[in-house]
Amino acid sequence: MNEAYYIALLCHALFGGQPETVHQFTYPGGAASIRTDCENRNRVIEFGLDKRSSLDSIQQALFAAEITGKEAVVALIDTDGMLGRFEWRIARAANIAGVPIRIIPAELAHSLGAGG
Repeated sequence: MNEAYYIALLCHALFGGQPETVHQFTYPGGAASIRTDCENRNRVIEFGLDKRSSLDSIQQALFAAEITGKEAVVALIDTDGMLGRFEWRIARAANIAGVPIRIIPAELAHSLGAGG
């Protein structure tokens, strides 16, 4: 399962949010946009799998929080039932940055997908 699968299943169910919200921003060289993984009234939630590709989750969550004025949260999907090196690194960085992190077992998403 990929990250989009977990966002679709968990954004509303766990965070009461809407997935894939687009926000425009300007920077000294022009204008661009970001797309939040999940967003509710108070928070922007960046999802990631327990893989190397999620090491940028903190940066994405913090930047989205800056753009939206909301609290940054990181939700990591634990696909292998172990606290591995990438979860550890992301959790440590989140702690240093003061960003709440939720590590969610993949089985929870699968049970929600099955109507559980």
